[in-house]
Amino acid sequence: MMNAVALTITFLTKASYASLNGSDKEADNIVSIKKIQARDGQEYPYCSSQAVRRALREQLAAMGWPLSETSEAKQKKGAASTQCDPQNFIDDDLFGFMQADKDTIKRTSPIRVSALVSLDPYRGDMDFGTNYMSMKTGGSPNIFETETHCGYYVGTVLAELDRVGSKSQGDKYALDLSPKEKIERLSALCDAVQNLWTVGRQSRFLSDMSPKLACAALLKVKNPIFLESVRVMKDGNVDRELIYNTLEDFKGQVLHYAIGERKGFFPTNNEDFLSLGQCFSTVKQWLNEVYGG
Repeated sequence: MMNAVALTITFLTKASYASLNGSDKEADNIVSIKKIQARDGQEYPYCSSQAVRRALREQLAAMGWPLSETSEAKQKKGAASTQCDPQNFIDDDLFGFMQADKDTIKRTSPIRVSALVSLDPYRGDMDFGTNYMSMKTGGSPNIFETETHCGYYVGTVLAELDRVGSKSQGDKYALDLSPKEKIERLSALCDAVQNLWTVGRQSRFLSDMSPKLACAALLKVKNPIFLESVRVMKDGNVDRELIYNTLEDFKGQVLHYAIGERKGFFPTNNEDFLSLGQCFSTVKQWLNEVYGG
């Protein structure tokens, strides 16, 4: 295994009309979206890391990977858990688990996921809706509003390559995958990221949250170097200088890097950027170098 310990992928996507992640209701007839207030005083919508992790899991299932089924808590008032079997289930391996029992069994996730945070502030847009179902029983139509948003979102996934498919000393579960199996699981994760589709609120707010730009790096350290380094300028183009400055700052830790874009999506075509398909194919090739497949 080469001296790579982490793979990080930061991706940019765009929601033209979306309500990605629900928050607590501000009023009975208003469905809010999650937002965070920035230093400029404005609120920026986000899709939580829990929602992103669930979306990745669902994509793995859609691609044919069997997922670890949730089981009831063994202790009274305990929390439900998965099967806690990372040897046989990709999600237990990649996303970790905890089973609270007399002897607690847990695995810290080797896949670290950020929230999908918007680069554009919330502007107060609302979708007006009416639920007519109550009229069938003689009631009045139920009027409600849903917060919606249009803007660019940025998220990051970091994989601890030295931990995927392996366990630490003292861990109370079986996990010892071959290099080929590790490559297969991480390649599947790359496919899930490339085809990211949030599972919530898609019946009325269908959104394409797959990457339109991806910045990937194979690293000798565990650091999501692009997490705060992907921006869109006022002219609608990606801030190339910030990306390349980041690579220069971390050139001693970066073993390989690849930048891919959806060709034709941005106003200016970046000739030095790969296509998105080429970018993710390149990342998968790195995995063969890492694990000697």
